[in-house]
Amino acid sequence: MKHRKLLIGLALLGAALTVQFVVASAMQTAKGQPTKFTVRVENISNPEGMTASSGVKFPFALSPGLFVLSMKNAPLFTEGKAARANGLEMQAEDGDPSGLVKSLEAMHHASNLHGVFNTPVGAMGAGPIRPGDSYEYSFTAMPGMKLFTTTMFGQSNDWFYAPDANGIALFDGKGNPVSGDVTNKLILWNAGTEVDEEIGIGPNQGPRQKGMNTGTDEHGVVRRVQDDRWTGKNAEFFRVTITPEGGM
Repeated sequence: MKHRKLLIGLALLGAALTVQFVVASAMQTAKGQPTKFTVRVENISNPEGMTASSGVKFPFALSPGLFVLSMKNAPLFTEGKAARANGLEMQAEDGDPSGLVKSLEAMHHASNLHGVFNTPVGAMGAGPIRPGDSYEYSFTAMPGMKLFTTTMFGQSNDWFYAPDANGIALFDGKGNPVSGDVTNKLILWNAGTEVDEEIGIGPNQGPRQKGMNTGTDEHGVVRRVQDDRWTGKNAEFFRVTITPEGGM
């Protein structure tokens, strides 16, 4: 009798362990599965615009941009080094991400791991986002992947927003997708490719230049902008949120 009870007990214990193993395996598998994310970039700056030293008012604007998914750090530029010949200059000076796309394609970067966002929500065609406008784009990522993105500070000669070398984590340490506001993960960079003019009124800046790639070459390096009027104020100008499939 005792022997029979022992066998039954062992059988029940084995079944329980099997269930726990199956559940744990399922959870692990789920965390390792691709996750679809949607990123929204909103221009929340003052509609009345900013004022230059001349008294001229101008709106804050962000250009069309690029997003890249990568396991590696700093896939698009290196702080303290000259801008790579990969299209970053076009992005930073003209708000045109197409050069970066061509460079990624030349390196055989998977087409589903990068893309362009260039059409404001509700618009019929490509263009920058001005106060009240927004961009939205989606992609599918695997645990371990990080988001890198670039967009031009539209009223500058060669300033752009992008994360630092570590990118923006899309998953936490346990493999769970992240969600929420990542606005402060973006840094305002100077590409070092064109001499700066006063923000908002320079004749060689995006909204006023006579053609693409105008302005005096700087021959500098990619560095963080050190102007307190613009740095550390992301939340006053724009908002970037990441939402995994299923909502926040």
